[in-house]
Amino acid sequence: MEFKENHSLKNLNSWKVGGAAEYFCSPTNIQECIDAHEFAKSKKLKITYLGLGSNVLISDQGIKGLVISSRKLKNIESNINEKSNRLEIHCLAGNFKTEALKLFLKHNLSPALMFAGIPGDIGGGVYMNAGISEKILPREFSEVVDYIEVLRDGKLHHFKAEDLEWSYRHCNGWQPGMIVKVGISWSLDNPDLDIKNKVREANRTRMTKQPLDLPSCGSVFVNPVPHHSGKLIQDAGLKGFQIGDAQVSEKHANFIVNLGDASASEIDSVIKHVQKTVFDKFQVQLSTEVRYLGDW
Repeated sequence: MEFKENHSLKNLNSWKVGGAAEYFCSPTNIQECIDAHEFAKSKKLKITYLGLGSNVLISDQGIKGLVISSRKLKNIESNINEKSNRLEIHCLAGNFKTEALKLFLKHNLSPALMFAGIPGDIGGGVYMNAGISEKILPREFSEVVDYIEVLRDGKLHHFKAEDLEWSYRHCNGWQPGMIVKVGISWSLDNPDLDIKNKVREANRTRMTKQPLDLPSCGSVFVNPVPHHSGKLIQDAGLKGFQIGDAQVSEKHANFIVNLGDASASEIDSVIKHVQKTVFDKFQVQLSTEVRYLGDW
């Protein structure tokens, strides 16, 4: 496995912004993950974990230390547990959610709708308890995860889903460490024979309502129950608000898009302006789903 120095991260996140990693590696299996941790330990480097970069904002100054990317952790296996009559999927954390989607669609199972609606990889889905707003179950990762395996101090630690602390857009109780493997499952008892059409229609709706043609991180702000962030931002008159090439989407106000050459600092400035404006108008504090990485 190669350790690269001063490696650009701009094309390794969905906003297409940010500086370089001091050191960077992309392991393909768990042993290489262990090797990466040993490398960092030998050089006394801070470790930053990066998945597909679909929900992060990387500083223009880059990231000091070693960035370990999980995007090449791709092995995935599935089986039918005849005793429990469940489809079980065991996958390394870097798998696209679309790989699980294909398996759920094959068996006409409702989790396909959730996996179709979430960008990024499986590990990132666990990290933020990713979910969708559809009425059909499941709506969050917490409802499908059986276990995770976390690499910490060169050793694998196994956590059952019930031992983790799940909340809206958060999963705690496993830190510190790197999520390297995830087990998910769903009952085969009640297949949804219309699930393919539902996924197709949901994808069509997203294409219409979300700016999927421009770099973004998806939804920027957590919905502050009972409000919806996008509605608050729209009602504050912020659709189209722009700093440099960072813009509140004209199509969906909870998206901030990169119009071409935005910087991370411009995106951050738009985020802060949106938070201040919404608070001043409605006394509601918007919190970000986005994880800030690097030197800010």
